[in-house]
Amino acid sequence: MTRSPLLSVRDLEVKFPLVHTKAWPWSKPDVVHAVNGVSFDLPTGKTLGIVGESGCGKSTLIRAIAGLETLSNGTVNLLGKQVDFADKADRLRLRQNVQMIFQDPVASLNPRMTIREIIAEPINVFFPDLDKDTQRVRVSDLLDRVGIAERNANRYPHEFSGGQCQRIGIARALGAGPKLLLCDEPVSALDVSIQAQVISLLQDLQKEIDLTLIFVAHDLGVVRHISDDVLVMYLGGMMEMAPSSDVIKNPQHPYTKALLSAVPIPDPTAKIRPEILIGDLPSPLSLPQGCLFNTRCPKAFEGCDTIRPEFTRNAIGSVACRLFD
Repeated sequence: MTRSPLLSVRDLEVKFPLVHTKAWPWSKPDVVHAVNGVSFDLPTGKTLGIVGESGCGKSTLIRAIAGLETLSNGTVNLLGKQVDFADKADRLRLRQNVQMIFQDPVASLNPRMTIREIIAEPINVFFPDLDKDTQRVRVSDLLDRVGIAERNANRYPHEFSGGQCQRIGIARALGAGPKLLLCDEPVSALDVSIQAQVISLLQDLQKEIDLTLIFVAHDLGVVRHISDDVLVMYLGGMMEMAPSSDVIKNPQHPYTKALLSAVPIPDPTAKIRPEILIGDLPSPLSLPQGCLFNTRCPKAFEGCDTIRPEFTRNAIGSVACRLFD
């Protein structure tokens, strides 16, 4: 019997109207098309990596899943039930089961609160019946899980390094007892060696408490180490989705190949030249006709600028490209 996915997203769209861009008050406002029809299923205990250039809609997508952005269209199903973002009880349930880890570990922590107070805050919100002693034990346990000594619990965020602050952010997220962690570029602000430690910590926690992760990053080289499946986004749309190993070894979409060729190789004798994309990223205010990637695609051919390819499944994964029609 097939288990239902923990998270199911269908036709999710996020648009931002710009109300002050027109000369006349009655003019129709411009619209930023941030996320355009994203659909996927995420099973319990798995990790979905989301990659793409800046401005491709990665962070907006996970913020919409967390209820931090208003959905223009589409649905989010969590634990087999569609989330009603307008219902207070549903929002509280969503916030307990879905927690975020942010890109800037220092800025995401309240500088006026001690580490103990920061981690205890979600415990107070979601488990108000716990007595003070039990709460203190939970905070100590969470600090131990992320590798921070309990003796440091009364210190403030500015007294810790960036990597330590990210560990504290992870402990705070775990305080709510979530099923799903949304990781918004959690290692991009850290040194390479610290990146590896944080990724290893997330993998260990996933095994220990059966966490499900969405991991957002620019770098496919980082994403492949933690993800079971990878979703490649461009201009808010889905370009390719497949198991991580297949995306790395056998990329299908030309955009995925360009991203992979840009991953640094630690070999000074390697003679691999990156595929440099031509032109600038089109404005999300006015999406290209046809394929979203056609204005920069080195393999574009007749019809790519008029026909929008369907996101279709094949033997490897799913891809939106007319090369595979």
